[in-house]
Amino acid sequence: MSKEKVLVAMSGGVDSSLTAALLQRQGYEVIGVTMRLKDELSADVDDAATVADKLGINFHVVDLREDFQKDVVKYFVEEYLNGRTPNPCVRCNKKIKFGKLFEVAENLGANFLATGHYARIIFEDGRFKLKKAVDVRKDQSYVLYNLRAEQLEKILFPLGDFSKVDTRAMAQEFNLPVAQKKDSQEICFVPNDDYKNFLQKLSPNADAFQAGEIVDTSGKILGRHNGVANYTIGQRKGLGIAAENPLYVVRIDAPNRRVIVGKNDEVFAKSLIAKNVHWIYPPNLSKSFDAKIRYGLRIARCKIFAEENFLRVTFDEPQRAITAGQSIVFYDGDEVLGGGIIEGVMADGDA
Repeated sequence: MSKEKVLVAMSGGVDSSLTAALLQRQGYEVIGVTMRLKDELSADVDDAATVADKLGINFHVVDLREDFQKDVVKYFVEEYLNGRTPNPCVRCNKKIKFGKLFEVAENLGANFLATGHYARIIFEDGRFKLKKAVDVRKDQSYVLYNLRAEQLEKILFPLGDFSKVDTRAMAQEFNLPVAQKKDSQEICFVPNDDYKNFLQKLSPNADAFQAGEIVDTSGKILGRHNGVANYTIGQRKGLGIAAENPLYVVRIDAPNRRVIVGKNDEVFAKSLIAKNVHWIYPPNLSKSFDAKIRYGLRIARCKIFAEENFLRVTFDEPQRAITAGQSIVFYDGDEVLGGGIIEGVMADGDA
């Protein structure tokens, strides 16, 4: 009887390398694939190839540069130039890792696609559910909310039950050459994690890099800035203005090249609007849910109201730095329900 095939996305790091090793030990025929996303071939490709060779699995490098540039990098740049703060990992998972790689898996005859994400897929109540990882500190379910219900039965997340300490220990047991390799904390396509320099090189003459006014919430001019792309909601440092009290970026008015600042309490809001909503399974909105408005933030309790073209979300407690361009992700307990893109806050009294 032939083994079931699984395509493992191998980045050259410890998580995806251990994913391949664990699935091989579980009896799958593992095919390793590294995505080529940039013109230059990084050392990560060599690391992934070395691990694949040690495990004795077939290994491929797939050229996804054109798709990545169009679907992730272009989006990233345009969002910042429009005064928004994008999440490229959310976009990449939707378009590339669980978009294009599914096509690669199908072409290679694989039954499953696996990654090193810290999340779980559980069959429960007659359906597959996306759930948080056991280790909440490493949980990556936030960036996976765009997965479709029909994809879940074809995806494997072997690391969802483990902590990072477990992962490194198991990688050591397998004698994987990347067992102690440091985790990458940067945006993979932005050199030195300097997104401002990256944006300026690609779009040096964009309006988002032209000087403009820094004003308070009453419209009073407090100073000048060198481009709205250099600011994000909640930012305090680097404003370049003097004031009696600490000031924070409250809003970005990209069309008018204005950065609006205010006191700390003005950075908080109780309601937001979300569009481009995706539900893994459409929930009953009559109850309250948990939500995250940014990857690293804690869960907040909220109510969801479906309008004609958007969701209106109201939190039990005001949330700090609700940022257009970021994702809001909804949970029922540890199950991921779906999410959407934040368009902005709703002022008290808005419909």
